[in-house]
Formats: sequence, C-alpha cells, structure tokens
Amino acid sequence: MYEYAIAWEWLAFAARWFHVVTAIAWIGSSFYFIALDLGLVKRPHLPPGAYGEEWQVHGGGFYHIQKYLVAPAQMPEHLTWFKYESYFTWISGFLMLCIVYYGGADLFLIDRHVLDISPPVAILISLASLAIGWVVYDLLCKSPLGRNTWGLMAVLYAVLVFMAWGYTQLFTGRAAFLHLGAFTATIMSANVFMIIIPNQKIVVADLIAGRTPDPKYGQVAKQRSLHNNYLTLPVIFFMLSNHYPLAFGTAFNWVIAALVFLMGVTIRHWFNTTHARKGRPTWTWIVTVILFMLIMWLSTVPKQLTGETDTAAVTPAFQQFADNPHFPAVKQLVSTRCSMCHAAEPVYEGVVRPPKGVALENDAEIAAHAREIYIQAGRSHAMPPGNVTDITPDERRLLIAWFESAVEGKKQ
Repeated sequence: MYEYAIAWEWLAFAARWFHVVTAIAWIGSSFYFIALDLGLVKRPHLPPGAYGEEWQVHGGGFYHIQKYLVAPAQMPEHLTWFKYESYFTWISGFLMLCIVYYGGADLFLIDRHVLDISPPVAILISLASLAIGWVVYDLLCKSPLGRNTWGLMAVLYAVLVFMAWGYTQLFTGRAAFLHLGAFTATIMSANVFMIIIPNQKIVVADLIAGRTPDPKYGQVAKQRSLHNNYLTLPVIFFMLSNHYPLAFGTAFNWVIAALVFLMGVTIRHWFNTTHARKGRPTWTWIVTVILFMLIMWLSTVPKQLTGETDTAAVTPAFQQFADNPHFPAVKQLVSTRCSMCHAAEPVYEGVVRPPKGVALENDAEIAAHAREIYIQAGRSHAMPPGNVTDITPDERRLLIAWFESAVEGKKQ
C-alpha cells in the first residue's frame, strides 16, 4: 500500500537520526582520546607504570588525567569502557544501508549501464565486499608487513583506492561512495570489536589474576587505533557525499575518492601534530586546499553525470507508474514545475547539476523517481524549494493520486 512508502520514509529518517547520534558519540570520544594521548606529558613524580599526564579544564572544573601504557599495578574500582559508541554507529549505519540501498536497490544501488545485475545479486556483492574487506585488512595487519606502520598504511591506501575503483564498476556512483564509507567504517568498528576491546579485556583479566600484562596487546591496539584516527574524516565525507552529485556522479569519481583519503591524512596530521605540541604544520592545509581544488576540477571535466537513467524505456520495476492513467498529466506537471532544475543541463539560475543527481526529463526518469516525487512534492512541500515554481494544491493532489493509485493497482 502507499502508506508503506510513508512508513518507510520515517523509518529511514529514524535510522539516519540514530546513526548521526551514535556517530557523534563515537567520533567525539575518538577525537578526544587521540588529542589526550598526544598531549600527555612525562613528569618525574608520576606513579610507577604511568606513561604521562595531562591537566585540563572544562565545565568549571579541573581534570587531572594519567595514562598507564600497559596497566596500573592493580585493578581500579570502577572502569569506564568506550565501545558501544562504535558498535551502535556501525549497526545503525548498516540499518540505513538495508533501508535505503537494499530496500531501494533498483533505484539507488543498481545502475544497469554499469552492471546489469538483479537486486539479490547486488546485495550479496555488497555484503561480501564488507566481510572480505575486513578479512584482507586484518590479514595484512597480522602479516610481517604489519610491523612497518607506514609501509602497512601505504598498502592499505592502495587497497582503498582499488575498492573505490571497484565499487564504481559495480554500483551507482551514489552507492559506490556510500559503500566505500561503509567498507572503511566496517574496518574501523571491527578494529574496536575484534582487536582493541578484546586486547584490553586480556589486560584487565591479567590484572585481576595478579599477572603482569603483556605490552604487545596495547601495542597492537594502538596500531589499529592509529588507522581509525586517519580513516575517520574520509568516512564522514563519504557519508555526506550522497547529497553532492558532483562528488559521486562524475566519470572520475573513484579518483576523487582516492584524493579524499589523502585529504583525511593531511587534515588529521595537522591536528595530531598540534595536539602533540610539535608545532602547527600549515603546509598540511595548503596541500589539503590543492587536493580539494583538484577534486573540484575533476568533477567538472565530464559534461554529463554518469549513471543516468535509461531514456529509452521504463524498467519493469517502475512500469506501473508510467502505465497509470494519471501519468500524462504528471509528466506535464513535472516538466513545468521540476525539470528546470532536475535536468542534465539545468536552466534555473545558480543550479549547475541536477540536485542529488536526479533528472526528471523523460518517462523512465519520472517513473523511477515516483516515490521521491510523491514524498517530496506530494505528501510534503519540500519540493520545489520555497515553492519557487508555484506548484498548486491541486497539482500536489494529482501527484498523490498518481502514486497511490499506481501502487494500489499493482497490489490488485
């Protein structure tokens, strides 16, 4: 029923909100502890086993923090663990992947101009890539290469660039960037779940049993934490990129993704160096700006966005919307009220690409985006923005009648 589309939209909103809240908690705590760790100062009066300390002021009070590189002499009475922020960020993100990209695979996941596959096959490829990605990453870290921190990171960067290219050969540009973010976030969250927390639990168990903990567990956890540190900003970029087709919808989108990872490194290097009190390397911002300008240039090289809907015919998944009796009037309405922006070459002043990469210039494009038209311009007044094209209440009712009758017709 058509009510399903509204319920699904609210479910997607709830999952997105949940994801944002948990991501803020995870990224915030990660940024804080990285800054704290780099800012620790070694002083002679520290207790045995303490690596460094830091004085901080916040909320009207002072905090005196000490870090033990391996563990204190005995187990403290209360110990706060930072792990659920990571777990729920991944869970909520995967929930969004299921709702938006698996539930709407025909529209958001599959581009039949890129690879003509069925939704179940596309979903299996998506799931397999996330699982295999973690296995490959973990094996690289545990290999002899893992003892060379920067050599390992160079190889991991090559893997990420390969995945950026690979995803663009499988999915829509939007889905490719989203999956690249999910691929990276899976590695980060698995680092916490599979390595960092288990290693910390081993140390805690040794303390309780009166044994001296092995420093190797902390060293391994620190290496994985370093990887998470440099991967955080690119993940945020990819999660936000679905609002910007100039990033994901161009012929060089995988090159853009590769440069985004480098920008994450340069930006984090500035913060890491600053927090470690080793100066303020302004060159990192110069490099970041150059990389970003290169990305802007790459996004404008092609004249057309890639992954456009087939203009020749409506796909079977959306045929009921094109066959509906209301469709001729809807097509005329969309052409009058929407296509000045939602076109391959928009004519509305200040709009250089169709918003979110959505073009509505022919039967196939309009039918494929029937649900979005229904939600954005029928059930809500989100489109057109500010009602700049003066869409009337009767016209909105027409969009509602078109979508709901087409859905009900398919049900019957």
